[in-house]
Amino acid sequence: MFAGEGKLKSRVPILTGCAETFLFPSFMAIIAIRVGTPMRSVNVAKLKNQLSKYLSFAKAGEEIVVRDRNLPVAKIVPFSAESADDQELLLVAQGKMRLPKRRLDLKKFWKMPMPRVPGNKAIEALLADREEGW
Repeated sequence: MFAGEGKLKSRVPILTGCAETFLFPSFMAIIAIRVGTPMRSVNVAKLKNQLSKYLSFAKAGEEIVVRDRNLPVAKIVPFSAESADDQELLLVAQGKMRLPKRRLDLKKFWKMPMPRVPGNKAIEALLADREEGW
């Protein structure tokens, strides 16, 4: 209902971003409108009992907020690996590597100052590392 319709003739809708604000003569009410689906939220105990169910939600692209005594403590997000190859995915699965959150800015990287290590110290460290082995 807009201004001039029905009983509330003085109501004037104002659209601001993702919230719609209605001005009334005596007070103002703000109604937030969320675009998309609401984020799922689950307590730790329920998550432990129904982990497979919530993992299937994450596989489907949903984010799940994990709560401990109703306080948010973690978020389960869908795994995304568009540019990773099989070897990298294996390392991620083994916990030996993390995928980058954003692309590396090479220009910025090469402008970083180089470390200053005396020549002999670097060679000594390299030789000591080779003697120890892996």
